[in-house]
Amino acid sequence: MVSPLLASLEPAARCTVAAAAGYGLGLLPSAQSAVRASGTDTDVEHDGTGNPGAMNTSHLIGKRWGAAVFAADVAKGWGAAVLGRRLLGATGANAAAAAAVVGHCYPATRGFRGGKGVATSIGQVLGTFPAYFPIDAGVALATAAVPALRHRTFTANTVASLTWVGCAIAWWRNQWPNPGGPAPTAALPAAAAVSSVAIFARFLAERDKVVSYEADGMGEG
Repeated sequence: MVSPLLASLEPAARCTVAAAAGYGLGLLPSAQSAVRASGTDTDVEHDGTGNPGAMNTSHLIGKRWGAAVFAADVAKGWGAAVLGRRLLGATGANAAAAAAVVGHCYPATRGFRGGKGVATSIGQVLGTFPAYFPIDAGVALATAAVPALRHRTFTANTVASLTWVGCAIAWWRNQWPNPGGPAPTAALPAAAAVSSVAIFARFLAERDKVVSYEADGMGEG
């Protein structure tokens, strides 16, 4: 239930609150917290690929820590969607989840370098567009598995993002069912596009470093 104070707000104000809350969730430093909890001297923002995400954490301090970071980052996107949906239905869910991805990629807090947002966007899909999740996983895995592709990680995420936006438009325009998620509205493709642009920009900015790690057989997600 939404508090009486929030319920009394105009929809635009509730959407703003949802987006702000989602952005705040995106700021939570999952990888940095895992490194501190592990008791190591590793600096996940500079060591390895320098990306504070699940894959780099796994490479630096172990797979269990990497899995924990992945789960936490997915939870940020999913939790933002759930919170936003309570505040303003489908519009709130999409606004909050996209804001969580942006917060993860481009944090306003000092001393926290943003990640690439892939895991958080998975949480966004689970919270706002669960009907698409099997397609998303299949496209990403199939693209990443093609050995002839250069820059597999970058290419896989680019193809998955374009497919995500395209499917969101199709679901909205055709009003196809979205079991477990909010009804498809124009906010669905809009939020998918916002998150995709944020992720693409982060990958593009650090592509050379990621490619060098892929060449060593490490990769980065």
